[in-house]
Amino acid sequence: MTRILMILTSCDRMGEDGAPTGFYWEEMAVPYWAFRDAGYKVDLASPLGGQPPADPSSDEDPSARAEAVTRFMQDKQAMQALNATAAVSKVDASHYDAVFLPGGHGTMWDLRQTPAVAKAVATVHENGGVVGAVCHGPAGLIEAKRSDGTPLIKGRRVNGFTNSEERAAGLSDVVPYLLEDALREQGAEFESGVEDFCGFAVRDDRIVTGQNPDSSAGVAEHMLSALRDMDRAAA
Repeated sequence: MTRILMILTSCDRMGEDGAPTGFYWEEMAVPYWAFRDAGYKVDLASPLGGQPPADPSSDEDPSARAEAVTRFMQDKQAMQALNATAAVSKVDASHYDAVFLPGGHGTMWDLRQTPAVAKAVATVHENGGVVGAVCHGPAGLIEAKRSDGTPLIKGRRVNGFTNSEERAAGLSDVVPYLLEDALREQGAEFESGVEDFCGFAVRDDRIVTGQNPDSSAGVAEHMLSALRDMDRAAA
């Protein structure tokens, strides 16, 4: 069975004394069910292991929850898995066909800063697997390297939460770095949608990235297409 590793943030604060943060529910749940409904097994991990924090801003109005989020919260096995994620340093990424990194501002404080995340991403890609991330999740791609030591995303078309969106969120002076700038500094060819906060996803071969929460479904679709291409190539 095709296996997908999903790595969520363990960070629950923006800085030492900042506002609460964590992973973004929609960015996790929408791809999770897209993968599961396609017949794939999804395992959850995080830098620290255990229960990752959810960004409260991603579930401010329960009546407006995305269907996938409600489905996840009502699924006993899914919630048990979320409450007991594996520490990514303990995960053998060579067993996975894809890795996916949801966003949420918490990722800005720990995905890039955790070497095991970069190692997992690089291992999956070097083994011919698919790498995907959405919104702030591409923070976990920044330090990933190819076998020759060059940045994984160098020369690749990617996107993520833009500088403009960060300014609009009022957090450009709060985050430790601007994601768009950091991706460009690694040599990535950054692409973005024509409007802030509208869905936009980019696939460059086996690397898939999305710009914001509304991009979650698009990223999942591109990743599933890439996985199907892998299956056809192996047949």
